Amino acid sequence: MPINPSIPDYELADVLELTTPAEVRAISDALRLTLLDLMRERAATVTELAGAVKRPKSTVAHHVNVLVDAGLARVVRTRRVRAIEERFYGRTARTVYVGLGISHVAANPAGELNDFVTAAQESAAAHETGHARTFIRHARIPEERAAEFWQRVSEVVAELDNVPRSGDAVYGFVVGLYPTTDFPMLPDAEQG
Repeated sequence: MPINPSIPDYELADVLELTTPAEVRAISDALRLTLLDLMRERAATVTELAGAVKRPKSTVAHHVNVLVDAGLARVVRTRRVRAIEERFYGRTARTVYVGLGISHVAANPAGELNDFVTAAQESAAAHETGHARTFIRHARIPEERAAEFWQRVSEVVAELDNVPRSGDAVYGFVVGLYPTTDFPMLPDAEQG
């Protein structure tokens, strides 16, 4: 039976809600997010991760340790190579999200945790060449409907997480649902 390359070669939870400032700080670094994304495909050693991100092994080892300490990554297996035990690291969950009960400002005073900023930087070249696909919509809806909509979006994200890895390009996918005070609203229609 062929192995599905979208499913990591180790056991992991489906979802992990981050509830502490330390957990949020652990994912507020772009390199650590990249390392977690690489671990989505399969378990990897620090050497493999360092080669993939073209950074020194000592730097990658530090960032992997931060992820392990925060409970976002763990050693999923080991292998003996000569006299050294090689560790393979994997994620603890397929999907990681920041819980609504945590203050992003308190957890990350530098304001580095913003998927939209990352997406804007990553997508700049695709935008310039006409390859970026984007939408922005505004809807005046109650909180309950927003929660229902977000659940459906979360299902699409989970589906994307499980798509077999193939092709020659990595695509970014960013979504958000947020209340805004900057968008104008019409008054309710008068009943006539």
